[in-house]
Amino acid sequence: MDGPVRSRPASLSDFQFGAVATETIEDALLHLVQQNEQAIQEAAGRMGSFRETRIVEFVFLLSEQWCLEKSVSYQAVEILERFMIKQAENMYRQATIQLREKKEPQNWKALKEQLFNKFILRLVSCVQLASKLSFHYKIISNITVLNFLQSLGYVHTKEELLESELDVLKSLNFQINLPTPLAYVEMLLEVLGYNGCLVPATRLHATCLTLLDLVYLLREPIYESLLRASIENPIPSQLQGEKFVSVKEDFMLLAVGIIAASAFIQNHECWSQVVGHLQSITGIALESIAEFSYAILTHSVGANTPRRQQPVLPHLEARALRAAASSNT
Repeated sequence: MDGPVRSRPASLSDFQFGAVATETIEDALLHLVQQNEQAIQEAAGRMGSFRETRIVEFVFLLSEQWCLEKSVSYQAVEILERFMIKQAENMYRQATIQLREKKEPQNWKALKEQLFNKFILRLVSCVQLASKLSFHYKIISNITVLNFLQSLGYVHTKEELLESELDVLKSLNFQINLPTPLAYVEMLLEVLGYNGCLVPATRLHATCLTLLDLVYLLREPIYESLLRASIENPIPSQLQGEKFVSVKEDFMLLAVGIIAASAFIQNHECWSQVVGHLQSITGIALESIAEFSYAILTHSVGANTPRRQQPVLPHLEARALRAAASSNT
C-alpha cells in the first residue's frame, strides 16, 4: 500500500449528536444491549483469533487508503473474524465426520495452503462488503479492488472477486451487518449528551476513535492485563483464559472503557462524573469501568492514570475465574 496517505473522511469531524429523539435512542440502546448479551453467551474459546494486530493494521491502512469511514474498518475486521471462524469450524467438522466414518482423510496441507492463498482476497472482500453497508458514503468498486490486489502480486478476475464476496456472504448466511464497538461508543456518547455530561460528546468522539484503534491494535496486551487483574494472578491458567473470552467479546464493557479513558484525557477533573453516568446507563460496576480505562490509558499515555482501588470486573465472573484456578490446581 505504497503512496501518499490520504486524509480521513470529513464526515468524522462533522459527526452530529443530539439530533435523535430520546425514544429512538432508548430503543436503539436496548437493542445493542440484547445483541451484546447474545454475543457474550455465544463466545467460544477460539473467538478473537483472527483479530491479530497485523490483520487489523492491514484493514485499517487499506480503509484509510480508500478513504472509508472508520465504521467500515471495524465492520470489516468483524466480518473477517466471523468468516474465518466459520471456515475453521467447517474444516474441523469435515475432519470429525471423516474420522467417525473412517473415510480417506482430505489433504489438509492442501486445504491449508488454499485458505492461506485466498486470505488476502477474502480480507479485501470483507472490506468491500463493509463499504457497501455504508453505501451512503462510498462503495469500493471492483476495479479499485482488482488494481490493489494486482499491486500486491495477486491477479484475479472480476468473476473471482464476486465469487469471493458470495463465499463470505453465504458462509455468514448474509448476516454481515455485525455490531461493532464503535456503535456502542457512539450510542453511549449520545446518551451522555442527554444526561448532561460535562465533557462535550463531540470532543470525546474524536478521542474515542483514536483509543478504539489502539485497543484493536493492542488487543492482546490490554486484555491480558485485564485478565491478570481480574484473577489477581500474573500467570493465568488455560481454563481462566478460555473463561475470559466472554470479556473480550463484551462490546459494552469495551465502549465504557474507551469513553472513560477519553474523558480522562480530555478533562480528568470530570472523569468521575463521566464514569458515574456510564455506570448508571449500563449497570457496569464503577470498578470495572475504572479498571478497563486504566488498562487502556497505561497502554497509551502511560503514567498519571486513574488507579484501581479493589479487585475488578465483578460483573464478569471474576469469582468464577478464581474458582477455575482452584479446580485447575
